[in-house]
Amino acid sequence: MFDLASFGHTLSIWFLPVIFAITLHEAAHAWAAFKLGDDTAKSLGRLSFNPIRHVDPFGTLVLPGMLLVVGAPFLFGWAKPVPVAFHRLGNPKRDMIFVALAGPAINIALALGAAVLMHLFVGREGDVAMWIWQNLDNALLINVVLACFNMLPLLPLDGGRVLTGLLPLPLARRYAKTEPYGLFILLGIVFVLPLLARELGFAFNPLAAVLFPMVQSVHSLILLLAGW
Repeated sequence: MFDLASFGHTLSIWFLPVIFAITLHEAAHAWAAFKLGDDTAKSLGRLSFNPIRHVDPFGTLVLPGMLLVVGAPFLFGWAKPVPVAFHRLGNPKRDMIFVALAGPAINIALALGAAVLMHLFVGREGDVAMWIWQNLDNALLINVVLACFNMLPLLPLDGGRVLTGLLPLPLARRYAKTEPYGLFILLGIVFVLPLLARELGFAFNPLAAVLFPMVQSVHSLILLLAGW
């Protein structure tokens, strides 16, 4: 039987961490692009840390909510991508790297901030203190996961942008041509390959094999830096 009270509690300790992690990630891209010469996002009202301006109804709200309902082992979602006119940047090839890194960077900063704030609630009793602790703990985790996931070297993820900016120009142009297929490749890696492997009778999850060690390492480092 569906336990509404349990779901409500789970939603309450994940909603804010997920919303702010996803939307501030996009806001950071907009801010970096503006500082480096492109005001496209600013002109569209996306140069804002107001989450409402970045929410994608399905990717930010519906999909993470569905994953919570079915008890998925991970949360997955996105905000409305911030438009960046890379040719308007001062040094497009170099500045592309900084714009791409801004999103994961703010997620790491949010994760570190959450880990530091958790010290304030050590040993405190009461439902409110526990609720805040759980929100901070989830903020730490979701921001680390989002940062690591986005740094995978696949377009249109931030890691793909960074790789494009680092490659010699001829290779960068060839690699950039893979972007129209990037989402399909990503969906295949995340959902299709594990499902096919399960149907064939064995476990195979390439995303987990790559992402989980990254998440564990970064999570441990942040805890260390925060004094845990």
